[in-house]
Amino acid sequence: MTTQENASAYWKENVRYLFILLAIWFIASFGAGILFAEQLNTIKLGGFPLGFWFAQQGSIYVFVVLIFVYVHLMNKLDKKYGYDE
Repeated sequence: MTTQENASAYWKENVRYLFILLAIWFIASFGAGILFAEQLNTIKLGGFPLGFWFAQQGSIYVFVVLIFVYVHLMNKLDKKYGYDE
């Protein structure tokens, strides 16, 4: 594989990870907090409706977890394509 092909494959896989993680974040924040809030409000978490919890705190927790997942995925990707230090 040439250097250009290697960089192109690296970037393509990186963008794929970004789209997947952003889709998960969108579903957790917009979907659970707004679109599906009525259905989720039938479930209680800590005494609060689950839809309310996702709108207030849950999407932030999901976002923080996704940051750590992204770091882990990028470390693996860097090693796979030889960009690690």
